[in-house]
Amino acid sequence: MRSKNSIITAKTLGSDSFKKDYKTEYAYYAGSMANGISSAKMAIALGKAGYMCGYGAGGLTLHEVEQAIDKIKQALPDGPCLINLLHSQNDLAREEAMVTLFLEKSVKAVEASAFIEISPALIRYRLAGLKKCDKLGVYSENRIIAKVSREEVARKFMSPPSPAVVAELLAKGIITAQQAEWANQIPVADDVTAEADSGGHTDGQPFISLLPLMISVRDKMQQQFGYSQRIRIGAAGGISTAIAAVGAFQMGADYVVTGSVNQACIEAGTSDYVKKMLANTQMSDVVLAPSADMFESGSKVQVIKKGTMFPMNAQKLYDLYVRHDNIHDLPEKDRKAVETRIFRHDFATVWGFVEEYFSKADPRLLDRAQSNPKLKMALTFRWYLGNSSRWAIKGDEARKMDMQIWCGKSMGAFNRWVENTELEQWDNRTVVKVADKIMNEAATIIMKNYTKLS
Repeated sequence: MRSKNSIITAKTLGSDSFKKDYKTEYAYYAGSMANGISSAKMAIALGKAGYMCGYGAGGLTLHEVEQAIDKIKQALPDGPCLINLLHSQNDLAREEAMVTLFLEKSVKAVEASAFIEISPALIRYRLAGLKKCDKLGVYSENRIIAKVSREEVARKFMSPPSPAVVAELLAKGIITAQQAEWANQIPVADDVTAEADSGGHTDGQPFISLLPLMISVRDKMQQQFGYSQRIRIGAAGGISTAIAAVGAFQMGADYVVTGSVNQACIEAGTSDYVKKMLANTQMSDVVLAPSADMFESGSKVQVIKKGTMFPMNAQKLYDLYVRHDNIHDLPEKDRKAVETRIFRHDFATVWGFVEEYFSKADPRLLDRAQSNPKLKMALTFRWYLGNSSRWAIKGDEARKMDMQIWCGKSMGAFNRWVENTELEQWDNRTVVKVADKIMNEAATIIMKNYTKLS
């Protein structure tokens, strides 16, 4: 229990072990946003200020990721360095290549996102860093922060690595016998972030229910497996104001994670046009739209609707996909609308773009599409959804009305909170200023509340 003379500051909030393990001064990090929106510049700025940022490696080439890792490590030789590993069930070869890169570059922390099953590549990364000492017992130098929004996925990250996968890695000579023996003494992840209603992919989980659930699951799993170190639980999805951070810490979060709010900062790897749009976004401007990477399953992403036709266009394409089995079956009216208004190319031209991309990215998928008209239609439609986010990042003037801008409702809450302050204008926003404001004011609120109760 704190004494009456205890001072609560931004640096005292959250888990001390989190700060020690990741070499930060604050129990706060900026979550990764794909395609380099969470840029190396953002990671370096936050790292130098005592915070941490997950570099948004999803959707980038291995060469681009390697360059970013080198840049971050050069600027922050002692860390923190957190790189995102975005799971794709359809591209496990890329995941293996990413893990190989991480091990070659001595990346000691990854943020694992979009996982449903724990892949062999992720387990390989985890076990490659296994150590044992008298004080800590068995632990891994290769730390994993998992972003999850479902209990069943959280349980997998809180469990030891699958014995079957461990045995397979051992049989292939990828891990040592010692690593295989120690594997059952640690969880897959050191930290599990309860990701509530976030920008981009979201399960729309309510923060106030998800965080206590994850803490409860952690407590049971911790007791079941008797780990020597405690799994930490973080809070993400909706953290953009001091009050939200207060709620998370007071509910038991070990650390907090911000997302959408960082995209409107000057260090974000997106266009100034998008940053300006985000700085004027209100909560009511955010809607759900079909996603590019899980289009066929009907998965949704959270985006802004103000100033863009993307949500409506994406929904139109998904509705056509559901109703028809072949692109040639589309009614003439719909075909013309898609080609002239949405694609601005005829279907044959777009399919040429698709063939060019997948001939390098996934030739097997392309072969399947040649004999599967439904899949061919999905890949054609996904061309628009995939490029819409790139148009936003590049600030393509000709495609302003087609931009896909990932954003959570927390962006609107932040914009309202900083009205009539320096941070009202996007070009005054830096990721460090945003982090400082959230954490310093959260500490002030908690200190005032504690004083009242003393």
